[in-house]
Amino acid sequence: MVKIRDIELPDFPLLLAPMEDVSDPPFRALCKEQGADVVYTEFISSEGLIRDAAKSTIKLDIYEKERPVGIQIFGAELDSMLQAIDIVEKSNPDIIDINFGCPVKKVVCKNAGAGILRDIPLMVKLTAEIVKRTKLPVTVKTRLGWDTNSIKIVEVAERLQDVGIEAISIHGRTRVQMYKGEADWKPIAAVKNNSRMHIPVFGNGDVDTPEAAVKMRDEYGLDGAMIGRASIGNPWFFAAVKHFFETGTHIEPPTMEERVDAARRHLQMAIDWKGEKLGVFETRRHYTNYFKGIPHFKEYRMKMVTSDESADVFAAFDEVLEKFADFQFA
Repeated sequence: MVKIRDIELPDFPLLLAPMEDVSDPPFRALCKEQGADVVYTEFISSEGLIRDAAKSTIKLDIYEKERPVGIQIFGAELDSMLQAIDIVEKSNPDIIDINFGCPVKKVVCKNAGAGILRDIPLMVKLTAEIVKRTKLPVTVKTRLGWDTNSIKIVEVAERLQDVGIEAISIHGRTRVQMYKGEADWKPIAAVKNNSRMHIPVFGNGDVDTPEAAVKMRDEYGLDGAMIGRASIGNPWFFAAVKHFFETGTHIEPPTMEERVDAARRHLQMAIDWKGEKLGVFETRRHYTNYFKGIPHFKEYRMKMVTSDESADVFAAFDEVLEKFADFQFA
């Protein structure tokens, strides 16, 4: 059994990664239904929270059915981060996660996200003060290092553990790599194999098949997998991995009816949560994967991703179900 303080998780839990404009309550609900053991919110700007910016505060919405759920924050200014912690606690998450891994330029240029990997002492100091500030378990998501010449993740993880974090998720790339090339899990395994480490070590990056998850578990000995891009438009990925763990075989892919139903529910929940305009816009990125593999599908995909009216998108779903009802997914 894997534990984040008192939160008991199954052997080799699957975690939904915090992804901007992806890991919102509607999508988290779908992933939870399909077996995600822990879900994280989209990452939230500490500066945005303390300024009461609407885009940041709405991300604090969590629901009982999601638990255990973590709220992830990012920033590089101590005072702002501590004030943000006070705000986050009011939403009563199970976990507070610190983002030390986002590679996006607008985050990095403020020394936040993966930018802080250039200043490990600051990274450790921020973490220590946040742990002192809250009674909730604090976890960290980070990368191997800034570049291949500065990978010190074994030392960094140990120092973060020593100041009180209760789990760490590590993406197997440097910031300079962004999402290019293959993720390297060997340094993550080195963190896990450090005899001084006693907190869970979760791997992230390129867990895009059930076989990859098995490899991360059995060959690299990690405590769990954090799933990101493989889940976009594919909440069934969690169920597929767990089925493979149990049986060694691949689960039957969801039918067309199941895919359309999930897409409809996803869009409706998004509209209910964030309104018509944003609900329609921010759900678009999922449709390619919901209906991946269908030949001659461009006409319908274009309707889904270009319409600003939900009625048109729902109508496109109906058309797809009628025209491709008998399509067999590989």
